Amino acid sequence: MPNPSMLGLIRNEVLKIHWKRRLMVVSIILIVLVSMFTYANYRQIEKQREEQGTTDWRVDLQQEIIDTQNRLASANVQDEFRQILEFQVQQNQYYLDNDINPNYPGAPTFMRVFFSQGTTLVLPLFIIVLMADIVSGEHNDGTIKTLLSRPVRRYKILLAKWLTTLLYTSILIFVTAVVSYAISGIVLGWDGWNAPILTGFQASPTGTFSTDFVHTLPMWEYLLMSMGLSWLVVAAVGTISLMISVLVKNTATGIGIMMAVLISGPLLTSLGSNWDSSKYLVNVNFGLHTYLEGQAPPIDGMTLPFSLLVILIWSMAALAYAFYHFTQKDVY
Repeated sequence: MPNPSMLGLIRNEVLKIHWKRRLMVVSIILIVLVSMFTYANYRQIEKQREEQGTTDWRVDLQQEIIDTQNRLASANVQDEFRQILEFQVQQNQYYLDNDINPNYPGAPTFMRVFFSQGTTLVLPLFIIVLMADIVSGEHNDGTIKTLLSRPVRRYKILLAKWLTTLLYTSILIFVTAVVSYAISGIVLGWDGWNAPILTGFQASPTGTFSTDFVHTLPMWEYLLMSMGLSWLVVAAVGTISLMISVLVKNTATGIGIMMAVLISGPLLTSLGSNWDSSKYLVNVNFGLHTYLEGQAPPIDGMTLPFSLLVILIWSMAALAYAFYHFTQKDVY
């Protein structure tokens, strides 16, 4: 039997995933979610139009500033949340002063919001559904012995599975972009690719807010940056899922572990000010879009380079251990 090439190994992995129809299931779920969020966005726009009697974004933004200031006047607002609200007021005021609509109506704005909010949970959950059994499934199907008996080194087999994970990460980001643009565009319009968007706001948990590095980007360039950050997070989750799939032979257990990792991320983030060391946990650093949007990081000292480094270290450590266990240990 000839030694299969790396492309041949990746092709086999793609075929396995294809026959399981998981990408189709994920796509259907994505279509349903985007449709629901699009309708909610449309209803919100209509409600604001009815209440304010105008479609002028300046009126809407001024009202948002007033509402936020009223919330700040409450004594029940926690210090961490108070800082977030204060930053929102300053950001919105900066948009008003520079006559830039932060919520330019159209599908590109919907895509920006969807990627920002979906990167910490929805998109990572999709890659877990797609790839959680990429190794453990071989145990469940009883094909692990046949797989390892082929005339190919074990590291090549696992490398093909990891490259397949990165391939499906790219496919997932692309499908998300296409679906979100296509569905939201029908309701919200297709315009907005060149709409100006501000980035470079700097905020810290200590209360400082700076606009010294603020600059304008066209929406399409901002979206590329946003999708790139989403790709990094999803790829990291996929890599860690690969390690769990190697270590845990039961697919359901592996999915449960990864879901616990994702769900605990926002909880740990909310406790960040009380647990400084939690900033070294990978799931606390999944909110990369907060840096792009100029929101305050959950823990003082966290920056975009810091979070990228933490994610990279955890991903490479997970990948290294997965290769060690798969190549050196008995995986039958």
